[in-house]
Amino acid sequence: MAPTLRADRARTWALVPIRGLETAKTRLGGDLDPEERAALVTELLRRTVAATRDARRIAGTIVVTMDGAAAEIARRHRAVGLVERAPGLNGAIEAARSVAQARGATAVLVLPADLPAVSSTALDALLEIIEDPDEPVVGLVADRHGTGTNALLLQPPDVIEPAFGPDSRVRHQLAAIAVGARYVERGGPLALDVDTPADLLAAEAALGSIRG
Repeated sequence: MAPTLRADRARTWALVPIRGLETAKTRLGGDLDPEERAALVTELLRRTVAATRDARRIAGTIVVTMDGAAAEIARRHRAVGLVERAPGLNGAIEAARSVAQARGATAVLVLPADLPAVSSTALDALLEIIEDPDEPVVGLVADRHGTGTNALLLQPPDVIEPAFGPDSRVRHQLAAIAVGARYVERGGPLALDVDTPADLLAAEAALGSIRG
């Protein structure tokens, strides 16, 4: 059977971790007041769940958060809003991954909710990495600095453990090599994130205002 047809058997779920609408992106506090920061975070989350909803290759989305308001935004976009108080980002991702697996996921795409250029087209292009639903795969989009992870595709969902944090790109790469998974990196619009004032300036220079 042709690889493109075999890949249609894959059921990929998006996992979108976000701490909360008012508590995220505190490093932008020097440039944005609390209301502006909450509006930015809300707009980025809205863009993310709309893109995952509209992507042809994504079967469902789980937004994992400590914030009921963020979970409600997820539900309005036909995503699962999982309110979870697992410690740390990686713990929250693992909790969402368990829910996705219980719903039949054969792969997961971890997609932090701070990518201003996210789109269904960009997500479907990234998921073309999956050619065979039976092959262990780790796909990654690094941040614009080349050290962080802006998107992480895992097939099967537990092929490696999420290792977000400092130097996560190389840690995910080494983990993939250690288990013998095919490791693929992609660039493109998902490499743009908003974590610092410099990131915000770069995003708005490329895309215009993203502050909601």
